[in-house]
Amino acid sequence: MTLTNQQILLAERPKGMPDSNTFKFVKNDVEDVKEGQILIKTLYVSVDPYMRGRMVNAESYIEPFKVNEVIEGGSIGEVIESKSDQFKQGDVVIGMFGWQLYYVAGENEVRQIDPSIAPITTHLGILGMTGLTAYFGLFDIGKPKEGETVVISGAAGSVGSTVGQIAKIKGARVVGIAGSDEKISYLKDELNFDEGINYRTTDNIEADLQWACPYGVDVYFDNVGGEISDAVMTQLNTYARMPICGAISTYNQEEPDIGPRVQQTLIKKSALMQGFTVGNYSDRFKEGAQYLGQWLQEGKLTYRETIREGFENIPDAFLDLFRGKNIGKLLVKVSERQYE
Repeated sequence: MTLTNQQILLAERPKGMPDSNTFKFVKNDVEDVKEGQILIKTLYVSVDPYMRGRMVNAESYIEPFKVNEVIEGGSIGEVIESKSDQFKQGDVVIGMFGWQLYYVAGENEVRQIDPSIAPITTHLGILGMTGLTAYFGLFDIGKPKEGETVVISGAAGSVGSTVGQIAKIKGARVVGIAGSDEKISYLKDELNFDEGINYRTTDNIEADLQWACPYGVDVYFDNVGGEISDAVMTQLNTYARMPICGAISTYNQEEPDIGPRVQQTLIKKSALMQGFTVGNYSDRFKEGAQYLGQWLQEGKLTYRETIREGFENIPDAFLDLFRGKNIGKLLVKVSERQYE
């Protein structure tokens, strides 16, 4: 019996915040599985802020999505048919097959994950790209030392929450900036951040930063850009380091982002500001995964997931990233495993 696939395509390149016109749902027959291939049924789909940048036809560190093609992204699925010696029915795999219900993959396109080690969703979060982003950005650029102050914007997201926990492992004072009292409670009560600042309710974020960081800021892990980062820049110590991971506050702006010039601050403070992507460290993923897994097993790391359900809700879940509705990693559960 022929299976019917469901796919979500990029219908048009959005201007400003994406909406229902940005996405197109289509159905088509699943293609036959050939030798060396496997048929995957999607279980979970990851939605991530960087995907907004790929909707724009502009040069970047990764190719833009193509209009009228499936939106690509990290996904976990179950092998339901195999014509490969490397996989069998029931194997759980991870890859970039994106926003579709079924996918026929070559045996080298995906890798198998072991559901007995940790919940499979962690491979899209704390044990996956977001955890590795936190690990390499903090250690290779931030280089936190015991007793230093680390400030994180977007601190309740999947990357930010991991950065803060790793910084605590290294003995730093950690201050998180997030957008709700619930998120601030999560950071302080569950993740043991030293302080938290709700940027939506503060009357003066610079004053709040001075109070939360009495000895200044040594490391600023930036996930959001914009006015929040402008405020943190005023609190930098000499030789401060700033890993620039994201700028989610600007992703849906239609006009160029214009803010204070940073050159004088960087010169006066002998500070380092460096952008990065996790792909820069692809040859060291095994190292990062080993440490993250060890800390998770030891109880030094924890995580939270926001999981939506239903294939049809993937676009809305993606937009929730920009509405600030998630705590931790945001995923969409598409289907149940058949062969547990």
